[in-house]
Amino acid sequence: MEIRKVAVIGAGVMGAGIAAHVSNAGIPVVLLDIVPEAAGNRNAIAEGAVQKMLKAQPAPFMHKRNARLVTTGNIEDNLDLLADCDWIIEAVIEKLDIKQALYEKIDAVRKPGSVVSSNTSTIPLRDLVDGMPQAFAADFIITHFFNPPRYMRLLEVTTGDRTRPEAASVIADFCDRSLGKGVVHCKDTPGFIANRIGIFWIQVAILEAMQLGLSVEEADAVMGKPLGIPKTGVFGLSDLVGIDLMPHLMESMQRTLPKEDPFLEKSTIPELVSRMIAEGYTGRKGKGGFYRINRTEGRKVKESIDLVTGEYSPSGKASLESLDASRLGGLPALVMHPDRGGQYARRVLAQVLGYAASLVPEIADDIVAVDQAMKLGYAWKFGPFELIDKLGAENFVQLLEEQGIKVPGLLEKAAGQSFYRTQEGRLQYLDIQGRYQDVLRPEGVLLLSDIKRSTEPLAQNGSAALWDIGDGVVCLEYTSKMNAMDPDILALMREAVDIVKRGYKALVLHNEGENYSVGANLGLLLFAANIGTWDQIEEMVEAGQESYRALKYAPFPVVGAPSGMALGGGCETLLHCDAIQAHAETYIGLVEVGVGLVPGWGGCKEMLQRWISNKRRPGGPMPAVIKCFETISTATVAKSAAEAKDSLFFRADDGISMNRDRLLADAKARALALAEDYQPPEPIEISLPGPTAKAAMKMAVDGVRLAGKATRHDVVVSMRLAELLSGGDTDITEMLSEEDLLRLEREAFMDLVRNPDTLDRMEHMLETGKPLRN
Repeated sequence: MEIRKVAVIGAGVMGAGIAAHVSNAGIPVVLLDIVPEAAGNRNAIAEGAVQKMLKAQPAPFMHKRNARLVTTGNIEDNLDLLADCDWIIEAVIEKLDIKQALYEKIDAVRKPGSVVSSNTSTIPLRDLVDGMPQAFAADFIITHFFNPPRYMRLLEVTTGDRTRPEAASVIADFCDRSLGKGVVHCKDTPGFIANRIGIFWIQVAILEAMQLGLSVEEADAVMGKPLGIPKTGVFGLSDLVGIDLMPHLMESMQRTLPKEDPFLEKSTIPELVSRMIAEGYTGRKGKGGFYRINRTEGRKVKESIDLVTGEYSPSGKASLESLDASRLGGLPALVMHPDRGGQYARRVLAQVLGYAASLVPEIADDIVAVDQAMKLGYAWKFGPFELIDKLGAENFVQLLEEQGIKVPGLLEKAAGQSFYRTQEGRLQYLDIQGRYQDVLRPEGVLLLSDIKRSTEPLAQNGSAALWDIGDGVVCLEYTSKMNAMDPDILALMREAVDIVKRGYKALVLHNEGENYSVGANLGLLLFAANIGTWDQIEEMVEAGQESYRALKYAPFPVVGAPSGMALGGGCETLLHCDAIQAHAETYIGLVEVGVGLVPGWGGCKEMLQRWISNKRRPGGPMPAVIKCFETISTATVAKSAAEAKDSLFFRADDGISMNRDRLLADAKARALALAEDYQPPEPIEISLPGPTAKAAMKMAVDGVRLAGKATRHDVVVSMRLAELLSGGDTDITEMLSEEDLLRLEREAFMDLVRNPDTLDRMEHMLETGKPLRN
């Protein structure tokens, strides 16, 4: 069975988001909702949801054109649209009677063998199918998406006693490959995996912070980076998802959990939280929450609530000795520290990690599913059992005993062992019988982390490594901080070309960091500029140009496989590749103007060549130059791999992988396909319009400046970029080689890097992470 068409019933935030993400996979989707009372347009709810998503940020659609794949309607007039759907998703209000009444209508029109699923997270599957025909129950599963569906990778899949195996396997495979989901199979238990543990974690962390007298800043600092949890911690996360959800979540858990479950002891909503909700302080969607922005007196001041008094005051940075200790000694140093931060970490982790350990195999068959659910659903860097390994299982048992918490049987079986280990290059986990099993990857998944466990690098330095990924393909991995491009990466890039030439077929540029590369290492550049070593800076610019050209003209194919941000110098590496296999969530752009510079490693050259050779562009020499100027001068960043094709950061035939875990395998396959009878590209020459184009761009810059949308230094940078892109003093009759274009880039870059205003911008970016408007 193949999923060719999908329907979603329920056009609320979640249902509409699911429909949008199905369209991101190129699959037609029907979106239905009820007929609103006294409405002239009976499809108003579903149609309104699509229109709202087209304007929303972050965008549910990876490209606005995907909205054309969504057919809207209502459940009174348009249920016949379900007849040819392969998968029907119910995402309506969490009331059993309403859901079952809808299922009866769906069953009357759906085709045999189509899969029906619910997005519920509160109603057991057995109750949903109670009284339904066997044929319906056999095709019914729960598919629990996390919000927003485009960006949150976790999908929890639950089956029932009457579910046929193929119903779950077909949907799981589709969601893995086409929707990019990390599919976790879980038991039919309250909250499944992620919310069962995640809600307990938030509740315990809030209660313990109040009891220990911590500020919200201190609690979030402890519950954030030291544990590998996003910096929002628990209070910031509560503001993000909505504080008013807490009573509903607690009510659901109180209603469905066994009476002896430890969760119930912590399910009371604090009086402060109840008061905040009553007064409209429900988080970011309300007047504020545990944090708020005070906009009085014409200023924006971030404030935090006092957990004792309920009063707000300006937020400050958490200062705890335990946090300082964790930076040097990691998680164990935090947990063992005697101050209130260490005490807070001990009490929260003992309860939460102990609770997680007690739930296997109740909620999942193994610890891998639990860890994956928390990493994909709550963005934890480490799952509960990985955190226990960081503390040491025996140490954690001792911590539980000190806190008076019963030691789960799974922890007793792990005595003297770790939950994970590497054995003969294979990652293994401890099963519920206390035996080690290999962690199995789905077919078509190739992870660089797995390769690194089983082999040594072909070459390596402080910022990069070269790995043999099999079948004659080599992977160049960046390992610097934020994968920023630096001289070590450039050096290994040139070495990679030599190594691959001597006995391999192809090269892939890929890493498993949060971002492919945030661009050049500004710290190194600023240091060199501050001490005036201009020759060294120019050498680094030339080294980058030479390294990237070596990739472009190598006698073997080079495939870029980015994910996350690919900015500045990172973007430029991809512009020099033969092909791209990008993760769908790739955000790419040439953003150098934000720090007062222009692309200096061939980015301008490559963009000019792409736009000039683009058969769809208007004729004449000017449109291509103007388009490059618009893209680079505004630091345009494509917000998806699909959008990147519009700006020609990616080519029309470049590939997109929806699942990040499949990216390296897809890129490797693309590289091997290109390697057959591969011939490197021929250098090309282009003609540029010269001063005429520069004059046109100056008029545009002057207009932006007069409108108050550009600063004095913006004008300086933009005009230097205009001179570069127009070809300087050339005219349309002169052909410019790549060497000519690279020389123009070097000259423009060096002129700007000497400008004191540019140095101020660079310094400000390093200090704040934000551009300076000077």
